[in-house]
Amino acid sequence: MSEAQAIREKVRAKYGAIARSTAGCCGPAKGCCTGGSLDMIGDAYRAVEGHVAEADLGLGCGVPTRHAALRPGEVVLDLGSGAGNDCFVARHEVGPTGRVIGVDMTPEMIARARANATKLGYENVEFRLGEIEHLPVETGTVDCVLSNCVLNLVPDKASAFAEIARVLVPGGRMCVSDIVATGPLPEPVREAVGLYVGCVAGAIPQGDYVSLLRAAGLEDVRIVESRPIPLPDEALAPHLDAAGIAAFRASGVELRSVTVLARKPAP
Repeated sequence: MSEAQAIREKVRAKYGAIARSTAGCCGPAKGCCTGGSLDMIGDAYRAVEGHVAEADLGLGCGVPTRHAALRPGEVVLDLGSGAGNDCFVARHEVGPTGRVIGVDMTPEMIARARANATKLGYENVEFRLGEIEHLPVETGTVDCVLSNCVLNLVPDKASAFAEIARVLVPGGRMCVSDIVATGPLPEPVREAVGLYVGCVAGAIPQGDYVSLLRAAGLEDVRIVESRPIPLPDEALAPHLDAAGIAAFRASGVELRSVTVLARKPAP
């Protein structure tokens, strides 16, 4: 098994367990990253129209629909759709004439999302099993791609961004919330699969993130929201000794939650 596939299997196992849990991500406190010590979303969805509490597992790091400027009748694709939270918010924006597709690689999440959609009676929201690097979506059929704290978990980000560009209509856009770093992460942190599943080690430098989006053929790449994500010593301790932690602090590298907008060129 390749390193990338091993990471996918770890991610699939963890999020499958979350989907099977009736308590959601980490119980009332939520904040799944690094075992619940990082709460990256808090109550940000509390006042968001279309929010469905049963579909909110506390897995996000932003609210991408806030900046996506969704319009009635649009086709929206949510990558790593989980139990359907952002899909249902997007449905509120695109209305009954629009369409929302959620893609997730975890069968348990797909089952939970479909059950939520059935319970809500949403016939224009569907969920498909698949990997982001190989999207089960036709070329040039999506007006807007969303994602929330998922792309940092994807081992092959270049392929993921290329797939986003492929499925967008000309002039279509993406709006994703994700975790980036302000510089290179220490090797022990970057290679720690446990932290990778917890949204940390997969974070690449922000400049690299933007460069990969542009290399995929997307333009007008902008960071429209950014805030620091504290990384406590106890999250690093299993992977760095005291000297390593001190060196990491001295480097000034930090994690940030960002929301990124980009657009596929119009013809």
